[in-house]
Amino acid sequence: MRIATWNVNSVKQRLPRLLPWLDQRQPDVVCLQETKLADGAFTELLGEPLGARGYQIAVYGEARWNGVAILSRAGLDDVVAGLPDGPGFPHPEARTIAATCGGVRVHSVYVPNGRTPGSDHYRYKLTWLAALRDVVGAGPDAVIVCGDMNIAPTDADVFDPLAYAGHTHVTPPERAALAELQALGLRDVVRDRWPGERVFTYWDYRAGMFHKDLGMRIDLALASAPVAGRVRAAWVDRHARKGTGPSDHAPVIVDLDEAPDGDIGPVVPPPSAPAVRPGTAKLPQSP
Repeated sequence: MRIATWNVNSVKQRLPRLLPWLDQRQPDVVCLQETKLADGAFTELLGEPLGARGYQIAVYGEARWNGVAILSRAGLDDVVAGLPDGPGFPHPEARTIAATCGGVRVHSVYVPNGRTPGSDHYRYKLTWLAALRDVVGAGPDAVIVCGDMNIAPTDADVFDPLAYAGHTHVTPPERAALAELQALGLRDVVRDRWPGERVFTYWDYRAGMFHKDLGMRIDLALASAPVAGRVRAAWVDRHARKGTGPSDHAPVIVDLDEAPDGDIGPVVPPPSAPAVRPGTAKLPQSP
């Protein structure tokens, strides 16, 4: 079973790329984030072309913001949208949906950004992650949590830790919240498979960050032992970030039981830009 996760940054804008990508990569289960469509609009736009490809659809969306979905041709049972008793800001946001696909409990998650350390948005992010941990911990043993975590697990997951000083995504409380989720027994399957490699999944649209390979790894696939033990390949489809009209995120692909394309990671195709020296590059929003 091939499971993929992709923050598409507007499924409507990404439609010319999403459908050909599905045809090329042939994932059995797809977790989408930042769909930015209400449920009815998503189904109206994608119901027919996805159905023709054999996908069932579970969606939890909002107009203009957030939004998550699971596409599956491996079954789609026990769908739960949102976090029961989870925090709102001030109202619940469309940031997680779960379903059982091929015997695996699949969570598609779009973790709040946090904006600024210490802000109300930041505190909401930490509370939301704690609620996610409770939900995943109460679920079945065979589980995978996929999506845009908006957290780089370690300094090795950003192009330069100095460039991110004072920003969200890298602070100790965020990383601790992610570690508490993983403490349920979830393995970071991309990092487990490629422990010493430079791997990014997100590059800012501005300042040529993608072409310079100045990115961060914030899109993760976290699998419990029964699922992690089945992983045969785990990689980032960097090709989907190239070309015209891409998302600012690349998909992450995990193959269970067999790897149709081989163990080709961690990033396909590999970047051509070398790693920068610490302190020589800044984030586009930095002064």
